Amino acid sequence: MSRLASGGLVDRSRRLSFTFDGRSLTGHPGDTLASALLANGVRLVGRSFKYHRPRGIFSAGSEEPNALMEIGVGARRTPNTRATRVMLTDGLVARSQNAWPSPAFDLMAVNDLAAPLLGAGFYYKTFMWPKSFWEKVYEPLIRRAAGLGRLSVQDDPDVYDQAFAHADLLVIGAGPAGLMAALEAGEAGARVILADEDFTFGGRLNAETAPLAGAAPHAWAAHTVARLSAMPNVTLMPRTTVFGAYDGGMYGAVQEVAGHLAAPPEGCPRETHWRIAAKAAVLCAGAIERPVAFPGNDRPGVMLASALRAYITRFGVAPGQRIAVFTNNDDGWRTAQAVEAAGLTLAALIDSREGVTPPPLSGRVITSAVVTGTSGRRGLTGVSVRHDGRSEDIAADCLAVSGGWNPTLHLTAHLGGRPEWDAGLAAFMPSATHVPGLRLAGAAAGAFTTAGALSGGQAAAAEALTTLGITPPGLPLPEAEDDAPRLTPLWLVPARGRAWVDLQNDVTTKDIATARDEAFGAPEHLKRYTTLGMATDQGKTSNVLALGVLGALTGQGPEEVGTTTFRPPYTPVSIAALAGRHARGAFQPMRKAPSNALARARGAPMIEARLWKRAAWFPQPGDSSWRDACDREVRFVREAVGVSDVSTLGKIEITGPDAAALLDRVYTGTFSTLAPGRVRYGVMLREDGFVFDDGTTACLGPGHYVMTTTTANAGPVLRHLEFCLQVLWPELDAVCASVTEGWAQFAVAGPKGRALLEKVIAEDVSDAAFPFMACGAVSVAGVPGRLFRISFSGERAWEIAVPSGYGDALARLLAAEAEALGGGLYGMEALNVLRIEKGHVTGAELHGRTTAFDCGFAKMMSSKKDYVGRAGAARPGLNGPERAQLVGVKPVDRAAKLLAGAKFLNPGAEAVAAEEQGDLTSVCHSPTLGHMIGLGFVVNGRARHGEVIRMVDLLRGADTEVEICAPHFVDPEGERLRG
Repeated sequence: MSRLASGGLVDRSRRLSFTFDGRSLTGHPGDTLASALLANGVRLVGRSFKYHRPRGIFSAGSEEPNALMEIGVGARRTPNTRATRVMLTDGLVARSQNAWPSPAFDLMAVNDLAAPLLGAGFYYKTFMWPKSFWEKVYEPLIRRAAGLGRLSVQDDPDVYDQAFAHADLLVIGAGPAGLMAALEAGEAGARVILADEDFTFGGRLNAETAPLAGAAPHAWAAHTVARLSAMPNVTLMPRTTVFGAYDGGMYGAVQEVAGHLAAPPEGCPRETHWRIAAKAAVLCAGAIERPVAFPGNDRPGVMLASALRAYITRFGVAPGQRIAVFTNNDDGWRTAQAVEAAGLTLAALIDSREGVTPPPLSGRVITSAVVTGTSGRRGLTGVSVRHDGRSEDIAADCLAVSGGWNPTLHLTAHLGGRPEWDAGLAAFMPSATHVPGLRLAGAAAGAFTTAGALSGGQAAAAEALTTLGITPPGLPLPEAEDDAPRLTPLWLVPARGRAWVDLQNDVTTKDIATARDEAFGAPEHLKRYTTLGMATDQGKTSNVLALGVLGALTGQGPEEVGTTTFRPPYTPVSIAALAGRHARGAFQPMRKAPSNALARARGAPMIEARLWKRAAWFPQPGDSSWRDACDREVRFVREAVGVSDVSTLGKIEITGPDAAALLDRVYTGTFSTLAPGRVRYGVMLREDGFVFDDGTTACLGPGHYVMTTTTANAGPVLRHLEFCLQVLWPELDAVCASVTEGWAQFAVAGPKGRALLEKVIAEDVSDAAFPFMACGAVSVAGVPGRLFRISFSGERAWEIAVPSGYGDALARLLAAEAEALGGGLYGMEALNVLRIEKGHVTGAELHGRTTAFDCGFAKMMSSKKDYVGRAGAARPGLNGPERAQLVGVKPVDRAAKLLAGAKFLNPGAEAVAAEEQGDLTSVCHSPTLGHMIGLGFVVNGRARHGEVIRMVDLLRGADTEVEICAPHFVDPEGERLRG
């Protein structure tokens, strides 16, 4: 055991049991998984990604590159979880990653022997030849090797939530600066949110010993947190990572609500994705210590100096018994002092600087010295030191390294900010100007002392409060240490052996030199060529070090090298947290048609039409396949009467004195001449001249219209109309309102359709009283409704609309009456067959790349008025014989099968893109004609009726002769629908 006899903030009165790789271990409340592993003497926790080298715990925070674990069992197993961020709980199950059969004996460690062949960019060079190896050899191997942890491949049993929060001031980070900023704003009465990724507030105060306000730093932090907890205007959010800054003062955050528990309570979210709208924010995220690149710096037992101090001071754990400290700055001295204060042996304090005088220490102090190597395989046993022109080996089982500090500036760069190099601090400093309302304090602002952090936090909060019109109270600042650490930059130690920069991805200084030599020296190129920083830690300990190494190799300063681009999230965020409760059945809203209950009772399978669920077909006993049902339903419409629920079509009511003018401007045709009680078909274009949507619009009275849209475009069309009214023509006096859900609407189609209507509608529905394209108010079984004489099937047809509350009853009534007449319900599959037989287009043809000319709508494009898209549609290339035009096709061999998505080629043409003549967009088997038919687009197609071409689909192995014909297969003259 490596638990110190005393000290730390853990609760030693209680023990928690957990397992690691099957071993039963114990820890205490207040431990992280990392500290508990170290307390149990576990040094080897995993293997690196590429070379499978042994890896130990390197840090104490979210910057951890090595200690990635699979946490949990079964469906709750979560891979790539940083042990340094896992709060220890009773029953926790953890397993190491990227090692087989175990971290101690990993067969894939053979990769390390092949390291000379696997340097930077080897995959770009190796996998190019021979060409035939890619699909059969390289790709399978790469896919098998990709990734670190394993997914459970089971349905996640937990729930995740999404929530919104609003604050006057969001404080990000609960170290000294964050606590002081929150206290200043809280006492002023502002609404404050204080968020920190740790489960214990206090930040570095929990890992330091220098007195604060005359007491231990952690005691002041606990007292301040208690004050904040008592304020009703302050919300404390532990275990919450603010991962991104977005426009409008919006910040993304993920809070671990019950994810630290082995089994969250029923209904309790594992994680909550917060969207925090803040009028102002203070970033107090601290700084991340960076290592130094020297040979052998990746062995288990080598860790950051600040991490060693945290394990000793906060967790009461000794990561080693004989500890060496290697530093280029004064902060490393504090770690040496902490080692001796804990009763551990300081093997040596190795300082790379000349002329410095560390504080008195019992251990050996070597200045103007560097570490040139380490020994030990699965754990550190010693270090090699070069000083005074000679080399010396020093026995040590732990080496703490401090190469300086990088302010945690990630959020400041999420809206395009670029960090700037500060030579005095030897660090990139953030630019907050790109994130409006965001201020910086503490180490994130370059204040590396406790006093500087406290005063900076208060000043930033006071400035933010003043801009919000709130008077800051000006609280007294506690007395704290104010000795800024001095630093002399040291990026790498030239010596024999591999010096590691990115511990997770196995990137070395040699890899960086290779990238430079091969013209990939720009930071963004370097990252992609070497995979530097492309890992779960996102290069938090390696990126700036790599830039320093690159600068040292090229003779440039970091300010000349520049940085890579910072993007959210700051740390990995689970997809489940982003989805929230929009998973499984709630992945997206499900809209049910009025006939849904009837359709499901009839056993109809459902098909998705945008967010709607619509009946695909209605099976009956004896059906051998869906085709039997589909063919039967088509015959209902062609020979008797069919009923279909068309409520999902978009319905927009347009009212006002200028309603007709609006319709004239958005449709290609003229609607201002449409008389009350009449319906007209219309085509709508985008501004670029391509078809946007089509549908009918009925005039119910002066200044009162109801527009129908396709199901998929109901929302976009309404948005388009609102844009036109509010932006293009605000002078128009018209109002648009979606009434799609307000009306249940059913199509009644077929030769016996009028006989059915006469049983449910009181009014006269004869051809004379209610001709084709008429509309009006009617009484439907005693309920006020609307009737439209329109047809999508090509048969005599009507659409009946009643308030949606009567939809289910009307569906049952119409179904019963239709069945009594030898017909019945028909679903989406039959509806699709009917419309293809008639040559009507839908989204398959109006896919955003077709013009009105292509679809045969040219005669509907008015030349007497202007409308949206008119100028765009007149552009060269959007009409003419070179365009692919809508046609019908039928196989020359009537038994042949047509395939939607297939391409058209001329006879004898090579199957290449340059020879393409068009494509087949919709196909079906027509029970009316007894063979397959389709709609598609063929170059100059309207002039090629009767010509035979080829339908080719190389993926599905089809090459079939088809005849081009008119798209109207049934009743081309329209005699049936007019009666």
